[in-house]
Amino acid sequence: MIPLAEPTLGNVERRYVQECLDSGFVSSVGPFVERFEHAFARVIGTRHAVACSSGTAALHVALRLAGAGPGTQVALSDFTFIASANAVSYTGADLLLVDSERDTWNMNTEMLYDTVRYRARTGRRIPDIVEVVHVLGHPARMEPLLELRAEFGIRIVEDAAESLGAAWVAGKPAPARAGAIGDFGCFSFNGNKLITTGGGGMITTDDTERAAMAKHLTTQANTAGKYYVHDTVGYNYRLTNVAAALGLGQLERLDDLLAAKREISARYGRALHGLPASPPPHAPWADPTFWLYSVLLNDASSTAAVVACLEGAGVHARPLWPPLHLQAPYRDVERLAGETAEELHGRGVSLPSSAHLSERDQERVVVSLRAALNSTHSRHDSAV
Repeated sequence: MIPLAEPTLGNVERRYVQECLDSGFVSSVGPFVERFEHAFARVIGTRHAVACSSGTAALHVALRLAGAGPGTQVALSDFTFIASANAVSYTGADLLLVDSERDTWNMNTEMLYDTVRYRARTGRRIPDIVEVVHVLGHPARMEPLLELRAEFGIRIVEDAAESLGAAWVAGKPAPARAGAIGDFGCFSFNGNKLITTGGGGMITTDDTERAAMAKHLTTQANTAGKYYVHDTVGYNYRLTNVAAALGLGQLERLDDLLAAKREISARYGRALHGLPASPPPHAPWADPTFWLYSVLLNDASSTAAVVACLEGAGVHARPLWPPLHLQAPYRDVERLAGETAEELHGRGVSLPSSAHLSERDQERVVVSLRAALNSTHSRHDSAV
């Protein structure tokens, strides 16, 4: 089976992890956490980075520090993995789900901008926070959100779990990387992400006071210099030293991993030309990472059959998520449209995208996809 996305590990990671094992610092105490945080902040272009036990933990703490809680509202991309919404629910805040735009698959920030301005003029409720997700390695259109922040004080939390290394190359945010524009950026280091710590996350921010509070909250809100004295409700969201060692080794190879992802995307683009499927987005103002190379099939009715055919051929493929408004916990949440998110879910398929995917295996993926599309097309014609 050719996997969808697995970690690409090397000798540097092994050496750093072995240092942890030799030193005995394998839990949350040890030097690698701070080294990883400092290096990560430099890469993203922020003053601070705070390591966490998961990307969801990073979102939870960032949202809390942005002011999310009972009586507040968070506008969130409808088309995203459910963890993005769950982190909001942990705070007790209300959700406003925002549909995607077709040219990036990300939140339609212009729709949100127009809605907020209209609601403000008519005295209706507007969001306190926007959690914008940079989906599948492509940065979102940020200019409307920056204007909302300037005009209404709406805070911005970037969910960059899937988009480490993605950047804006034109427009108001440029030059900048995902996670450096909002009040907070949040990242995931799950095993399928561009870099991994086995399971972990990171908060980025330029706010020194909030960075210190993030560190405080992720370590059970323990009062400095005092044993077992806690000044607020905190969380056991610490990243271990051994996980940080793995992450630091991965981070030092980030440029190579990004180059590999983009080369895989270019090969897919050439090989899939002419097939009844559309490539993933690449806006002219963006430098995406193509974390999971995902295509939109021309025929939504064939998506499940194509995925099944690929799996049968030993190629791990995956449909794109259902939008949040179709998920049981969020069916009654207020939303702005949702048709584009439903279309992305109905037609989208993610293909194997590990950074070390060989050209031979990638050719096998393409041959299998072509066969699957032909097979489902033939069955459709026969049925007609």
